[in-house]
Amino acid sequence: MQHRIIVLGAGYTGAIAAGRLAKRLRREDVTITLVNAEPDFVERVRMHQLATGQDLKPRPFSEMFAGTGIELRLAKVTGVDVDRKTVSVINANGAGSIAPGSGVEELAYDTLVYALGSGWNAQDVPGAAEHAYEIAGRPGALRLRERLARLDAGQSVLVVGGGLTGVEAATEIAEARPDLHIALAAAGGLGDWLSPKGREHLRKVFGKLGITVHEHAAVTGVEADRVTTADGKAIPAAVTVWTAGFAVHPIAQATTLEVTGTGQIVVDGTMRSVSHPDVYAVGDAAMVMGPGDKPLRMSCASGVPTAWQAADAIAARLTGGKLPNTSIRYFNQCISLGRNEGLIQYVTADDRAVQAVLTGRFAAVYKELICKGAAWSVANPMLGLPTRRRRVTREGAAAGTAVKEAA
Repeated sequence: MQHRIIVLGAGYTGAIAAGRLAKRLRREDVTITLVNAEPDFVERVRMHQLATGQDLKPRPFSEMFAGTGIELRLAKVTGVDVDRKTVSVINANGAGSIAPGSGVEELAYDTLVYALGSGWNAQDVPGAAEHAYEIAGRPGALRLRERLARLDAGQSVLVVGGGLTGVEAATEIAEARPDLHIALAAAGGLGDWLSPKGREHLRKVFGKLGITVHEHAAVTGVEADRVTTADGKAIPAAVTVWTAGFAVHPIAQATTLEVTGTGQIVVDGTMRSVSHPDVYAVGDAAMVMGPGDKPLRMSCASGVPTAWQAADAIAARLTGGKLPNTSIRYFNQCISLGRNEGLIQYVTADDRAVQAVLTGRFAAVYKELICKGAAWSVANPMLGLPTRRRRVTREGAAAGTAVKEAA
């Protein structure tokens, strides 16, 4: 009987995990089903570009995974029963929505890779969910794209959130639409996590692009044409773009998996659930401890290595191989500041800024290569390493599952 592996979510981490498993294991021994609501890979790190009217290269999974044996199931996940080892899904229509007439179907698994990731987090701020736009995924980015296209010259756009997503969104919009008034509201100081050189360059680019910065301005309310800050100040905004944090998909929290207070699945060093050994979590969905015993932040930079780790651990356990023991660490933060400017902030292993930075056009090219490399790694999950498909052993299959052995 084939060992059934189901991967939930085909973002960077889920797609890479599925592809790497397909390269590690023999097709006659396993089935790999990748469940996703859309048929194309979404480059989440480029959603600010999509929102400003840029067209992104189509990346259909049918082409990316051709010949791998991976089965793509277009469906929305509605629930996971980790005790019965089943996943509930509803067929999707290819645009991410539920297909007409679809009912709930159950898929059984022997090993589950949970990669449902995260979405935008309105932080329970009144009016944010009703009036703000988000760019955490393609539907939100396309909605913002349509709204920005209808704005007349001189109207205002306010980006809420001073993190990486907010900085990239504000600069991208300002560069694409110099006829608009762009502002950014940050709860702290602009780029306060960067080195002095990094902050100086960020302010320089914001100044060149004419972006107004509201520092130490925590937003406490959103209306259709303005936001209100904690000190009672009103900031006008024909469009409010919300980038103030992410929240994990809620499904894991509704299961018996051990999760954190924010809903992330608690895993060991191989990305295996500490409560359910047949479940692995990767990317934003997992609570992973990094250098300095600090949780890894939600990011592509830390998420992709968790996918490598999980896939290699699953393959090792099923085939009797050696478990991976790679430390996940940070090297730099790559920030696009429009198409022609960038900032590469080098960091310590535990993500603290050091003095070294790259700036300007060279940094923009560097960031672009990183983005292209991340997309390339989805279709090439072994990063140029030779394919070594191993046979699943009876002991390996039985260790993590209750698979019945063939007579």
